[in-house]
Amino acid sequence: MPNTKSAERRMRANERKHQHNRSVKSHLRRLEKDFRGLLAAGKKDEAAKSLPGLHSAFDKAVKAGAVPRPTVNRKKSRLAAALN
Repeated sequence: MPNTKSAERRMRANERKHQHNRSVKSHLRRLEKDFRGLLAAGKKDEAAKSLPGLHSAFDKAVKAGAVPRPTVNRKKSRLAAALN
């Protein structure tokens, strides 16, 4: 348990950030899974249309600080390679 008021505030803020980051990561995983599902189903044209939106979502997650930049760069590269 926190010993000071400021530690208590930090604990609450950290929990809020934790929940937000979990939500963002879950959303990214869902988008990536849908994209890979389109590729597996052979719907390459639909997958190509969804790729820019997927890249945008990854970039927004980096901007929010939920995911590290190198991780996103690696994932974007691998998804583009999977499409090609």
